[in-house]
Amino acid sequence: RTTDIVGLDVRLGIAEYLQSTLGERFAPPQILRDKVARGELGRKTGKGFFDWPA
Repeated sequence: RTTDIVGLDVRLGIAEYLQSTLGERFAPPQILRDKVARGELGRKTGKGFFDWPA
């Protein structure tokens, strides 16, 4: 829920930064990459891991 509120794109950016500085342990999950690629960014687009009212 928090990831949807913050934005999946923001969460992905954070995870990619952590991965590049701290290693593979912090690699973002594929489902997060897939959702961002589809434009499902959370509350700001109405769809993420949850559906949000318009």
